[in-house]
Amino acid sequence: MKQDKKNVKWGIIGLGNIAHKFAKDLLTIPDAELYAVASRTQEKADDFANTYQAKKAYASYEDLAHDSNIDAVYIATPHVFHKENTMMCLQKGIAVLCEKPFAMNANEVEDMIACAKENNTLLMEALWTAFLPHYQFVLNEIKNETHGKLLNLKADFGFSRPFDESKRLFGKNLGGGSLLDIGIYPIFVALSTLGIPEHINADATFFENEVDASCYMTFHYKNGVEAQLKSSIKEVLPTEAIFTFENATIKINTMFHQPSTVTITKNGIEETKDFGYTTIGYNFETIHFNQLIKSGKTESDIMTFDFSRKLIALLDEVSNKIGLSY
Repeated sequence: MKQDKKNVKWGIIGLGNIAHKFAKDLLTIPDAELYAVASRTQEKADDFANTYQAKKAYASYEDLAHDSNIDAVYIATPHVFHKENTMMCLQKGIAVLCEKPFAMNANEVEDMIACAKENNTLLMEALWTAFLPHYQFVLNEIKNETHGKLLNLKADFGFSRPFDESKRLFGKNLGGGSLLDIGIYPIFVALSTLGIPEHINADATFFENEVDASCYMTFHYKNGVEAQLKSSIKEVLPTEAIFTFENATIKINTMFHQPSTVTITKNGIEETKDFGYTTIGYNFETIHFNQLIKSGKTESDIMTFDFSRKLIALLDEVSNKIGLSY
């Protein structure tokens, strides 16, 4: 793509709930244009295109990938199709922003990264939390040791849904379950703030189809530092991230993974920071991705390949410890 091109023409593959949120925020970005969308049916593609003013609506993912006008594509299909859909686009020279988890396991992630490098084309995992201002604020507080060293982390993500094997969330063949779908967020917090643990303890409960219902994890680090993490799709949890420092506590309030507030407690005094969000929050990662495209970059300096490799490795390790396989 030419660096002086005004608008980045976007395509979306997979038109489920998250694609609607992404498309809505895409409309708020001045240098982004939703050019094409693709679903398994023409009717669904047409409806989505009409809702978000996309110029093209395709009834197959392959047709979208063959559209030479597209600069970037957002992959929002179920986890098990991420590798296939990503590589199809990369091989056409289309930059790919692929929804988390990047793929089903580390081997698939390596194949995707290799494909991106072979085609000299931008690829990034769409873990939107990393780009949200409130999360960047917390990362800076930790990096600068504003409140001393980080001693402990507690992070959870949980909601309750009735078991329905026909739904993606519970489908074994679609990579369903709590760990890959939402457990990735507490693990992401631990990795981005404390790094790779020295040891992991993990346990889980399962539905009758061997999909994990809840996952309980403890990451052990040097000097007794721990991260207690939990995910569940059968239990409502606070969905907070609480960081205990030597001199203060920082809590990312409920729904920590999306636009939220941050409460700092120091010497018994609470201060809550509001970051004035006006969007769902997907625009922040997209703005970053657009900048990478316009700068001719093939890898993000925030969501790097190295970070995605470490993240999927941790997911693989937890999966092995709880006996989860796909």
